[in-house]
Formats: sequence, C-alpha cells, structure tokens
Amino acid sequence: MINMAVFSSHNGSNLQSIIDACKNKILDMRVSVVISNNSNSVALKRAKEEGIPCFHISSKKYTNSNELDNRILILLKEYNIEMIMLAGYMKKLGKKVLQRYKGRILNIHPALLPKYGGKGMYGEYVHQAVLKSGEKITGVTIHLVDEEYDTGSIINQCKIDVKNNDTVESLAKRVQKREKSFLIETLKLISEGTIKLEV
Repeated sequence: MINMAVFSSHNGSNLQSIIDACKNKILDMRVSVVISNNSNSVALKRAKEEGIPCFHISSKKYTNSNELDNRILILLKEYNIEMIMLAGYMKKLGKKVLQRYKGRILNIHPALLPKYGGKGMYGEYVHQAVLKSGEKITGVTIHLVDEEYDTGSIINQCKIDVKNNDTVESLAKRVQKREKSFLIETLKLISEGTIKLEV
C-alpha cells in the first residue's frame, strides 16, 4: 500500500475522490496526511471528517520560505509519505521537498499540456484560453512536478471534446467531472505498477 500526501488549497473535491477510492479498495493507497496553504479550505474540513491528519502550512505561519519547506518535509517524513498528489494546490513546492520526492510528486491540470500551462494558467483561465484559441479538443493531464509550473514529464492524458456552444462554465464543468474519474484511473495504474513512479 502506497502512503500518499494530498496537497489542496480550496474545495478538495479531487481529494474526496481519492479518499473514497481508497476506502472502497479501488486504490491500494492510503491518504496519510493532507496539507493546505489555506486555513479555511474545504479540503482541511474533508480530511478532519475522515479522520485524516491535516495541517495548514503557509507563508502566514512561516514567513521564511526555507522554514516552510522544512516544516512540510518534516511532516512528510513523520507520516512515511511515499508520493505526493497536488490536487488544486496553488503554491510552488520548496526545493527540499522537490528534491526529496523527485519523480513522486504528481499534479493534475485541466488541459492538454504542454498547451495552456504555466504561471497563471489554472481554473477558468485555462478554459478561457482554450475557447479563445478555438480548440476543438481539450483534456486533462497528470504530470510530474518540477521547479517550474506545468513543465514536468507527462504521466497520463485524456481528451475531451470542446463543443461549439461551450461557455467557460460548461466546459469547466465537463472537464472537472472527467478529472475526478481520470485521476482515480491514473492512480490505480500507479498502485498496480502499470505506471511506474520512483516509489
């Protein structure tokens, strides 16, 4: 069983999908700790309700970025974390965490990278850009995390048709729905060893 940490900044709906899949034995994984940079995030509430250890770690509590990085690393070691899933986490990870877990940190992005990635490309901004460019196909990408936004190796992708009458809202809704199932499908491939990380 793989011990996982999930990092989330807001609603934590993907976190809930992972928790449910673990509880239902779909994934041979365990969410051992949840970390958020937002003290009011629903993700932290979800973790508490599930009895999962959870922590608010942000620059408000740790003004020194090195200290923040160290605190996260200490927690990951304490809970014997083998891989990290960023599920709507809106902050860059520190160098020590990136180095310690290189090849074992995943992020989910609501577009077909390398298109529509990078700083500022998240949420509705991604879907706005996709529609503005007249794309006929978008999708979901799960990729490894490195020092830059959305530049790590692609682990898995799925495609989603863009409809002629799509709005940002309708496209976002369809992508988000597929995101949840695709995330679990990909994590299952990892837990079965079909997709190999450095775990």
